[in-house]
Amino acid sequence: MRIEIDSFDHYRKSCREFLAREIVPEHPKWEENGLVERSFWGKLGQAGLLGMAVSPEFGGRGKNDYRFAVILTEELIKAGVTVPGIVAHNDVVTSYLFSLANGEQKNRWLPELCSGKRVVAIAMTEPGGGSNTADIKTVAKRQGDYYRVNGSKTYITNGINADLIVVAVKTDEGKQGQGISLLAIERDMPGFTRGAPLKKIGWHGSDTAELFFDDCKVPVTNLIGRENLGNYYFMSAMPRERLSISTVAVASAEQILQSTLDYVKARTAFNQSIGSFQYNRFMLAQLDTEVNIARIYLDNAVDRFNQGLFTLVDAARIKLWTTELQMKVADRCLQLHGGLGYLRDSIAGKNWLNSRAQTIYGGTSEVLQEIISKSMGL
Repeated sequence: MRIEIDSFDHYRKSCREFLAREIVPEHPKWEENGLVERSFWGKLGQAGLLGMAVSPEFGGRGKNDYRFAVILTEELIKAGVTVPGIVAHNDVVTSYLFSLANGEQKNRWLPELCSGKRVVAIAMTEPGGGSNTADIKTVAKRQGDYYRVNGSKTYITNGINADLIVVAVKTDEGKQGQGISLLAIERDMPGFTRGAPLKKIGWHGSDTAELFFDDCKVPVTNLIGRENLGNYYFMSAMPRERLSISTVAVASAEQILQSTLDYVKARTAFNQSIGSFQYNRFMLAQLDTEVNIARIYLDNAVDRFNQGLFTLVDAARIKLWTTELQMKVADRCLQLHGGLGYLRDSIAGKNWLNSRAQTIYGGTSEVLQEIISKSMGL
């Protein structure tokens, strides 16, 4: 059933009910298998939860307000459902294609991405380099109406499930950061293969893989945007991606803190709840304050994003702050769970493991600090 979006409150309630009914019962199996089943995407599509900002003519809902994406992410976190694959499909790649693809490409790809019939991924990181696009070694050489692509990518979210992958390739030997283009490489194109699923310490339900291109033949009609402007496109889209990750961070920190409060009020030691010890009370009070600050920070960032005022530096700052905070909250709260927290299948253990990736993908904390410090003239 298609979820109505007549108000934010109704949308949130509908998302929560949909996830509880259709997704949560299946999720443990996906974590065990290390792969979200294809039916998951179809259910999201039928509910109208994919391509929210895409115009209706291409199968979306035509709702540009980023608060819809925030609500879905928050409800996914509350439901304990795997998040990275949805963020990559919805907030990153589908938005790339809607803003950069030409009319023919939009008609060819977007309806199936919005319906969940096809899954999408983005592939930039390589075995020898990540954040710096100048390090990209995957090469695409044009031969008439096709490109011949050679190289590999790694740590690709949705890498196993993806039917369409936006791949960063080098098309020209220009100055640093130049000469990069974006090609859409589709499932079963000759010369395209995938490695076995990569086994991660967290987010077990989110498939991650290596991708290999050996003389992969890609039609020129699959070039996204203009040739050699890929780095510019990445920079333009990065604020949205980092805002998405920051949304996950704040929602996760709130959820981790709340579940920990419930635990420390019930768990006793020396004839009193462990939450009543002064050290624990003060630590939780500090975390509560910092999480509330992060929520205000995020709400302000979403508002600025909706107004078109959210910059690359803004995105670096909020991702740095919120993801480091999420990791801090997860670590301190695991400690409060004692031995239970160290169990892999405990809520505290899962939260800690899942939180660890947040300061890595989408730009490491170290890279973000480089961006911020340069904006300060350092």
